[in-house]
Amino acid sequence: MTGQAANPDQVVRADVWLWAARFFKTRSLAKQAIDGGKIEVNGAGCKPARALHVGDTLRISRGEERLEVGVLALSDKRGPASVAVTLYEETQASRTAREAAREQHKLLGANAPPKRPDKQARRDLRRLKDKL
Repeated sequence: MTGQAANPDQVVRADVWLWAARFFKTRSLAKQAIDGGKIEVNGAGCKPARALHVGDTLRISRGEERLEVGVLALSDKRGPASVAVTLYEETQASRTAREAAREQHKLLGANAPPKRPDKQARRDLRRLKDKL
C-alpha cells in the first residue's frame, strides 16, 4: 500500500479510491453505491474491484447530487480532506449544473421547515372534515 501513486501504471480499486477521496464515509458504502449503479467510470457501469487509472472520468450520484470528476492521482489510503481534494478535479460543466440545482432547490423553498397549522388553520381543517 503506497498512499499516493508516483508512477502512472499503478491502479487502485474503484471502491477504495472513492473512500480515499472522501466521496463516501466507508468503503462498504462506496461498494454499495457502485453495486447500485450510482457510479460510472468512463461512461460505463463498473464493479467495486474495477481498476482506476489516472485520467479516468467518474460520474457519481449521491442523493440528488450529481458529480463528474476526473481522476488526477491515485491513493489507497484515506488521509486528510486537504489531501483528498488533490486526488480529483470536478469538471466545469458538473460544477455549474450542481450550483444551478442548488439555486433551484433554494428557490423552491425545499429547505424551509414545515409550517404547523395555527389555531385558525386547525379550525378550518376541522370544518372541512365535518362537511365531508
